[in-house]
Amino acid sequence: MHSFDSGGGSKGSWVWLKGVMCSPTRLPLAFIFSLRGGFKSIRRMSPPRPQDWTVLGLGLGSFLAICVTVSFLDTPLKDLKKQYWIASLIYNLISYSAIFLPGFVILKYVAKTQFLETGPKLLSPAIRLCFYGNNEETIDDSLAESKDKTEGEPTQPPEWRRAAHLLGCFVGLQCSYLTWGVLQEKIMTRQYVDSTGQIGQFKDSQFLVFVNRIMAFAVALLCIMAIKQPRHKAPLYKYSYCSFSNILSSWCQYEALKFISFPTQVLAKASKIIPVMAMGWIISRKTYEKYEYAVAMLISSGMFLFLYGSPGSVSGSNSSTTTSFSGLILLIGYMSSDAFTSNWQKELYDTYKISPFQAMCGVNLFSCLLTSVSLLQQGAFFDSLVFMSQFPSFTFDCVILSFCSAFGQVFIYHTIKVFGPVVFTIIMTLRQAIAILLSCYLYGHVITVIGALGVTVVFMAMFLNIYCGFQKRKIMKKKSAEPIPSSVQTKEQNSA
Repeated sequence: MHSFDSGGGSKGSWVWLKGVMCSPTRLPLAFIFSLRGGFKSIRRMSPPRPQDWTVLGLGLGSFLAICVTVSFLDTPLKDLKKQYWIASLIYNLISYSAIFLPGFVILKYVAKTQFLETGPKLLSPAIRLCFYGNNEETIDDSLAESKDKTEGEPTQPPEWRRAAHLLGCFVGLQCSYLTWGVLQEKIMTRQYVDSTGQIGQFKDSQFLVFVNRIMAFAVALLCIMAIKQPRHKAPLYKYSYCSFSNILSSWCQYEALKFISFPTQVLAKASKIIPVMAMGWIISRKTYEKYEYAVAMLISSGMFLFLYGSPGSVSGSNSSTTTSFSGLILLIGYMSSDAFTSNWQKELYDTYKISPFQAMCGVNLFSCLLTSVSLLQQGAFFDSLVFMSQFPSFTFDCVILSFCSAFGQVFIYHTIKVFGPVVFTIIMTLRQAIAILLSCYLYGHVITVIGALGVTVVFMAMFLNIYCGFQKRKIMKKKSAEPIPSSVQTKEQNSA
């Protein structure tokens, strides 16, 4: 927002909206100055050049080509999408390429023609923002370092206040994600009744992903406006990769509930350590501690006992081998996509020093783009809105589900930042155990004694993993803090 500083110069800041001078009467002035600055920026823009028209033509042409392909495939795949989840997944992936293909084509053209190096153009700011980021600015890094040096160590709050803070994070995480889990299972597995007595069941998992993501995007924007953030440097397209995997993981998670029960899904999430260890050994020949192998064995044994001893582990009346296999494949897709999302976000944190809310905003921005374009191309947007108008209780569930998902992400970032990943893992492990009990109570899932033993073994293994990992880090930290013996220092000095 453009305004005037105390020295009379024009600067882009929020000075009109904060500080002692802030008042409701100043808001119209701030808006007027913002409009004036925007008009000035438009007048200062470079006129469009042939390269600008080429970029627009490539993007629009590839987008329209995908739209035509999707409309051509709509008729032959319409019935298959309702019967087979794999057909629906393929159709969604083709629809997502309406965003990815134009971006890929434009990126190749920009790199080949050295678009930014050949002088200013109309689309130069947009191209730089999307594909190159803001890597030239380093002033805020030096300011942050000097600020850390001058401020020193932060003062620790009293223990009672820290305990109350932890209790608030615990309650927030439990309420958000327990409510989210209950509503997730209700929406995907239960039927709704309207005022006339008609019965309907919602089937479109992608619309639920869109509703969740647009709410999370709005919450992330509010957090960015309310909390001071570092300068954003990452190219926007970097967020598209983890956004795509995030959409896939959510879609597989919702779709899997059509084939397996919610307790089975929760236990499968708790077993993510097994594919992570297997992938680490296959890709990089990574070795693990003995307790990690023991944890993997215990989790595998617990999952076997649960599936063997629980007749309700497969959702619905159709508990055939094909149905169970579909649920297994979707769970594997969920865990693989979720693992990629977390690893790619960590890479963005390490490379560009972005804040969690910037990552949340960027990922959900692309998620909204991808899912909205796909829903519009398939005509599912209108069908979902009609279902919402016919069943108001479904609309209420969707809104609460979105709020829980969005604010749950905020609680996740805050808890990890203040109390660390170990405390967060313990809280979420307890949440998974409570979620299984709550689902069994509300929706009548049957768990036999053998199945209950399997659940107990899985969660005991998870707590064992947390405890051993904490002890390992404690020992390593203690060793690194120990002073070097004088005899060793003398030998090192003599050798030097």
